[in-house]
Parts: sequence; C-alpha cells; structure tokens
Amino acid sequence: MSELAIRLSGVSKAFDGHRAVHELSLSVARGSVFGLLGPNGAGKTTTLRMVMDILAPDAGSIEILGRPADRTSRDRIGYMPEERGLYPRMALGEQLLFLAELKGARRSDSDARLSAWLERMGLSAWRARKVNELSKGMQQKAQFVATVLHDPDVLILDEPLSGLDPVAADLMRDVLLELSRQGKTLILSSHQMETVERLCDSIALIDRGVKLLDGAVADVKRRHGRNTVVLAFEGDGGFLRSLPDVERVRDSGRYVEIQLAAQGDPQRLLHEAAGRLRLSRFELVEPSLHDIFVARVTGRAGPQAP
Repeated sequence: MSELAIRLSGVSKAFDGHRAVHELSLSVARGSVFGLLGPNGAGKTTTLRMVMDILAPDAGSIEILGRPADRTSRDRIGYMPEERGLYPRMALGEQLLFLAELKGARRSDSDARLSAWLERMGLSAWRARKVNELSKGMQQKAQFVATVLHDPDVLILDEPLSGLDPVAADLMRDVLLELSRQGKTLILSSHQMETVERLCDSIALIDRGVKLLDGAVADVKRRHGRNTVVLAFEGDGGFLRSLPDVERVRDSGRYVEIQLAAQGDPQRLLHEAAGRLRLSRFELVEPSLHDIFVARVTGRAGPQAP
C-alpha cells in the first residue's frame, strides 16, 4: 500500500492562455494533515478541482491512494468545495443520504452514521427541514456532513471554516482533529493561518500557479530563521518602525510583533527599546506561517509563470 494519499507530478492547467497552475508537484502522506496555501488567484481551487476530476489537467499526472486517479479512487475522497453545493429545496437528511449513495455507500450504513453526525454538528433538529431554511453557518456544517458521511479515507476541505461563528469554528477544528487521530488524511485550503498552524503537519505555498515552498511546518519555519521579536512594553513605541534593524511591525494590541530586517540584530533592538521603553516582554520567536506567507508572496517579483 502506498504511503501517499495524493501525488501530483508536473500538473499544469491554463484557461484561455492564462496559466492557473504551472508544473505543480505535491506529495501528501497518508494520515497527515496538509495545508495548501496561497493568496486569492494562486491556483489552489483549480488544483483541488483537478484532483477531483472537475477539471482535467493539461499536463502531468495525479495519483490517489497509490493508483492513477480514477472514479473508484476519487470515491474514497470527501470533497468540500468553497462554493457550497447542496440542493436548497431538498430535505437535509434525505439529501445527505442521497449524496453518500452517489459515492458508493450503502444507504443502511449511511443512515446509521447520519444521526451521529447530525448530533455532533448540532443539526439533529433540522434533519427533516429544507436546506434553504438553515442559516449560512448551519449550511456550512451540513456541507461538511455531506463530505464525511460516506466515510472517506481522504478529506479535501476548501475554506472549511468560512461562514462559521467562533463557537462553530472551534467545533469544526475539534472534529478535524478527531478525524486526523482516526487516521484520515486531511487536505485544507485556507486563508486562516492560525488554523493551518494549529492543525497541519505539512504545507505547500503556491502563488500564481507556482509552488514557492513546501515541507513539514516545523522545517519551513526553521528554514526562515528566528527573525521575529515579540515585544510588550509601556510607553510610545512609534519609533520602533524607524529603527534600521526593523523590517515590519505588527501591532497585536497587548504586544507587537517585529520582523527583523535581513541583517537585523535583536541585541541592538533590545538595547534601543530598553533605553526608551519599560519592557515587560522581549522574546525572539520562530516566524509564524502568517509572516512567512506575507514575506514570500509580497517579496516575489517578476511576471506570472510563462
């Protein structure tokens, strides 16, 4: 049995001369949580749609669970698109059972799982109601149940927390962690860097259809160095932005995060800050995925991939 859940090898896709994905190669290990990151228009959704055969690649190959992608292997994937796809005038429970049948699941098996999933997601009372009677957040949770009801081995989730309030978002994160512990492979496409950092084992960052980096989260952060200082203080810290050792300052309310310049010296920064502020915290930390994302995407020069 292959150790990879998904492998993309040199995959490309263009639309009317616009190259959306360019020679993209990715490997997602079985049982891992993988984050596919990138700004709007980077090619993330196009990539996921090619995995699901919604779009056909112009070049390259895709393997799912150790075999060339086909209908059988794709039935072992649960796909939650960013654009939701439930039938608004169909009763929720009946619709979810119907969608599971389309994936090859026996109705009796799905029916046994459905009650538990509706209970877990707080939707039991809405089973007989039409989807258009549900709130946006409830519809989001219903779409997730549709994704997992046929008990897939791989889950592909495009912005799974979109439209959820903080309580529902925490519930979704907990459920994703539970599925990961059960050995499911999760592929998340999200702009919420905090969620990616909490859940993902490895990531890939793409921009304008080209992969900029990939690897285990810990390795990616290590490669980008300990170039972020967390500083908490009393006083006016406006001068910090003008120091030669400082590239960027992000105010988080109770503290600031300072990204050091390329040759920035944290000891010089400490000396300057301590001379003008009353410090309660000075900590040199690994860069966050947010910082890495911003630095790599905004620092990338040149035209789109040819």
